[in-house]
Amino acid sequence: MKARKRNRGADGIFDVNMTPLIDVSLVLVVILMVATPMAFQSSIAVRSAAATGQAATQVSDADWIEVTVVSEDSMLVNRSLVTRATLEPAIGALVRTSPTRHVVVRCAERVSHGTFVAVLDAARRSGAAQIAVMGR
Repeated sequence: MKARKRNRGADGIFDVNMTPLIDVSLVLVVILMVATPMAFQSSIAVRSAAATGQAATQVSDADWIEVTVVSEDSMLVNRSLVTRATLEPAIGALVRTSPTRHVVVRCAERVSHGTFVAVLDAARRSGAAQIAVMGR
């Protein structure tokens, strides 16, 4: 029997090209290096009552100021309707007369995150000692 010759094509490059893999990996590392410090920087400190392990102190309804964000431009401060422009003076007047200077903030579902944070900032600028966020 005659041995047949195989018809071989041109020799190809069979090495793995690592350059695209290294490029993508380095881009991901840079993105993570930039994004990680931003994830840990927050101007709003959240402390859970369950995490502290302490019993809640009894505070009467008259000791705190209740702010309910109804819409983008209207809020209820102790059940009195105020606009966003008059929110900070309204909270400030109540904080100055409050013995505890605690503010409780509630928010309707359709209100934007920016409006909610603006209300928290207004409460802080008005002199609130502690700000609590109450969920539904």
